[in-house]
Amino acid sequence: MKLQVENLCFAYDHKPVIEDICLTVNKGEFVGLIGPNGSGKSTVLKNLYRALQPDAGIVCLDGENLFRLTYKQAATKIGVVVQENVLPFDFSVGEIVAMGRSPHKKLFDGDTQKDREIVRNALACLGMEEMAHRNYLHLSGGEKQRVLLARAIAQDTDFLILDEPTNHLDIGHQLQLLDLVKSLQVTVLAALHDLNLAAMYCDRLYIIKDGRIYKAGTPEEILTPEIIYDVYGIRADVFLHPVTKKVTVTF
Repeated sequence: MKLQVENLCFAYDHKPVIEDICLTVNKGEFVGLIGPNGSGKSTVLKNLYRALQPDAGIVCLDGENLFRLTYKQAATKIGVVVQENVLPFDFSVGEIVAMGRSPHKKLFDGDTQKDREIVRNALACLGMEEMAHRNYLHLSGGEKQRVLLARAIAQDTDFLILDEPTNHLDIGHQLQLLDLVKSLQVTVLAALHDLNLAAMYCDRLYIIKDGRIYKAGTPEEILTPEIIYDVYGIRADVFLHPVTKKVTVTF
């Protein structure tokens, strides 16, 4: 599934937050959005998964206007993992993951054997099978993040939008989660803070600075000392790791 974004704009109270955002995510790509806090990464993603309504711009999935789809139709195509998920009531882990099946059902449809199997498999992917009956609100931040990814996996879409998916996770679970996402072989657009994780997992990067696309290219093209200094104001050394053959940044 291919995502094409053209001239996306959004303002809060008439103050522009993102302007003329143009980006492409080709089928099967893992594309990263990087940039300082407040640069507009999450705002871009919220417009794409329709938590916000853009002021201007066109977003197409495989040539189809995303904003002409119903929310349910869009949810069968795009799965989302956000930084935080505030729930007014408590649910079990299994119930949260089962919510990922909702876009594929009619209003009063119950869970089928296939739905239950998909939920079990999604939990198994994250090593959380034994937590299915635990209360979601009693989990740690990292455990909640893994549950939200399991829900997105259960949603069974070809495109994932991830907003800081490694938030709250220790380094072991960060790598496990991104390895899993990579292994799904779906199209991914992810906002990431960690430049080394972005270099390790992303095929291409877009840097957002002051609400606009500043640069785009491969990690090798984007993660240079000059660009890092221009965007973050930080001096960095960049080299190719001898084992991973990926760009590595030290500050």
